[in-house]
Amino acid sequence: MKILYTAALFVLLTLPVLAQWEAPPAPVVVAKANRGMIAPSVEVPGTVLSRFDSRLASELSAKIAWIAEVGTKVKKGEAVAKLDDINFRLREVEASSELKREQARVKFLRSEVKRLERLALDNNAAKSLLERTTSDLSVAESEEAIANARLGRAKVAMAVTEISAPFDGIVTERLRSIGERLNVADEVIRLVDPDSIEIVARAPLNTVHYLSVADELALRSDYGDGQAVVRTIVPFGNPQSHMFEVRLDVDSAAWTVGESVRVSMPTSNVRDVLTVPRDALVLRREGASVFMVTTESQVRRIPVITGMGSGPLIEVIGELTAGDSVVVRGAERLEDGMTVSVKPASGSD
Repeated sequence: MKILYTAALFVLLTLPVLAQWEAPPAPVVVAKANRGMIAPSVEVPGTVLSRFDSRLASELSAKIAWIAEVGTKVKKGEAVAKLDDINFRLREVEASSELKREQARVKFLRSEVKRLERLALDNNAAKSLLERTTSDLSVAESEEAIANARLGRAKVAMAVTEISAPFDGIVTERLRSIGERLNVADEVIRLVDPDSIEIVARAPLNTVHYLSVADELALRSDYGDGQAVVRTIVPFGNPQSHMFEVRLDVDSAAWTVGESVRVSMPTSNVRDVLTVPRDALVLRREGASVFMVTTESQVRRIPVITGMGSGPLIEVIGELTAGDSVVVRGAERLEDGMTVSVKPASGSD
């Protein structure tokens, strides 16, 4: 009996204390509901490519004397490979000697024609000899032109024994090794400019009609999100897949050549709608809803109907207006009427 009396007394003494204690406000992160122009979209795969990606080939038949290492950064005009040039040096010397010989011959025949022309005026030279010498001069001048062209070809051959970079870039692949003999048009080295990039994506037919040059589209990959600007839409589609090629400009600092991305493309015209972040949606058995934070730091559960989405945003229809604060983090345990404490967006739950 004494034990029961003691227990009852303890309960009576602690009731006022329990009545004064309340659960602390639930911590949440909020965002604003906004009106904006969005369109329903579909994600299509794309690839980050360099606009300058070349496999440089040999213009001569010769052995490789030197080739740049993979990873080497080069400027436009710098050598990326060199061919054995001894034979081409000899050809240049030979062509130069032939040209000098023809030039000497032309010089002699020109002076001879002038001499015979003076003699012919005094009837001291046969007209046939003058004509023959004039003909020989014409042939010699043609031979001089041919020799000059041969020397030009020899100089060009010497110049292309050094394979130069046509643009600033990085050597990404060596397709031949030192000592290998090349034929004309054999590929030697691959050069890529990592700073001049674009994204190539295939757009289905139901999106092409809603795309225009200079449109901004959302991008995402396993490593981040971003924006891209439509540079061109190739106006001819694949007849089997009904896909059209779209090329987009992006910030070269944010993406890597060869990276796979997902491009969000519209499938309808844009509309002015009320949107909230997708993270604000609470999906329960009774349907979708959001929790709006009132001026008294309490939450009110607002049932909503979802519409089209665009990236991280989704259209909602319900008793919300632009500017209302909705919970985007910490809504899982909330109930209608609970008091909350709003934290900065960078805070943890």
